[in-house]
Amino acid sequence: MTRKMCIALFTTSIIASTASASDLMGIYRDALNQDPVFASARSAYMATLEKLPQGKALLLPQVNAQAAANYNDTENKFKGTGAPIDRHADYWDSRIGVTVTQPLYRKANNASYEQAKVQTAQAETQVQLAAQDLMLRVSQAYFDVLLAQDNLTVIRSQKTAIAEQLEQAKRNFTVGTATITDAREAQARYDLVIAQEIGAVNDLEVKIRALSQLTGKTPGSLVQLADPIVLNPPQPNDMQQWVDQATQSSLQIINAQQNVEVAAREVDKARASTGLTADLIGSLTQSHADSSAFGYGSDTRAAVIGVQLNYPLYAGGSLDSKVREAAANQNRAKDDLENARRTVVQNTRQAFLGVTSGLAQVKALEQALGSTQLQLEATKLGQDVGVRTGVDVLNTQQQLASARRDLVQSRYNTILNQLKLKAAVGKLTDTDLNNVNSMLRKE
Repeated sequence: MTRKMCIALFTTSIIASTASASDLMGIYRDALNQDPVFASARSAYMATLEKLPQGKALLLPQVNAQAAANYNDTENKFKGTGAPIDRHADYWDSRIGVTVTQPLYRKANNASYEQAKVQTAQAETQVQLAAQDLMLRVSQAYFDVLLAQDNLTVIRSQKTAIAEQLEQAKRNFTVGTATITDAREAQARYDLVIAQEIGAVNDLEVKIRALSQLTGKTPGSLVQLADPIVLNPPQPNDMQQWVDQATQSSLQIINAQQNVEVAAREVDKARASTGLTADLIGSLTQSHADSSAFGYGSDTRAAVIGVQLNYPLYAGGSLDSKVREAAANQNRAKDDLENARRTVVQNTRQAFLGVTSGLAQVKALEQALGSTQLQLEATKLGQDVGVRTGVDVLNTQQQLASARRDLVQSRYNTILNQLKLKAAVGKLTDTDLNNVNSMLRKE
């Protein structure tokens, strides 16, 4: 298989799998329904919600019904002052009953209920985190595809220009106005750009598959970013204010704080298991026996109500060990909280600087693009009057294409950092994603 055939097959595969145009919000809506990572987070959320009724149930009455039927075969020997008496009896007896237990004093149950409240709140935080993470993953994958397309466009424009130079070098060599070195140099450039094109086509295919992993289907041709666009600085345009906001509302920090609360309730549960418990117990039992070891049957009805106290005296040291384990886990949760704070502060600063430096870089690249365009026009004019060569024009064309690619890449990175900054303070919503979507060309 030739290199050209290989490129054609890759390109045909990509074009065939991207028949209809898709924008950022369309991809995001598909990912909401199809992304397995977010689906797992939703299922975990629904499962955790059940902890609250389970914790509440520990404080409510527990009602149990019992029923039993037994066959008895007994041999009894009665001894007294007279001769021994042997008696054999076989009979059935049965028993049905209901037992009600109402916890009166169980600190472990109260701690479990309070822990369930925190776990439910934490589940809501975690599903919000998963939603924000999905927005960032979709945006990153979307712009990765666009950048890969831009890279491929740049390389193909270079290939076209180099191919023209190669043909010209061959003609000039044929007529004797160029050396074999010029022709071989042009051929080497062309071979190199072919290799780069194969790599760019493969990279585009990989990026498209990464995006399709989020949606479960191959996306259509993606809507490009509009040109020109207006990118605004962060509001407020002060890094410390964003950091302060992040330490208050970051979902990562909130989740870590809730982990500390869950661990604290676990300590309460472990300590309560070493203490006194009190339960109100009532039972109603109906029993029947056809006979007995004494030769007569019975029907019995018994109603009992009372208070049951329990205090563990010794359990092999396991209770104290569980207290120490829970306390160590609580310390670990506190350490994780401190790590979350530091990580959020670092991520917030990094995203803020990414936005501000990105805006400056975009402005500089816009100016560079204009300057390179003027340079290309001057170089072509110089070629016409004989002071510039075709190689000079080719180099300037490549420089212009690279400047365009660098500009759109800088725009992509700036937009992504804007989203990351919102996520760092826990404020990223689908409205922000829709605002980015409005920057795409509507064709």
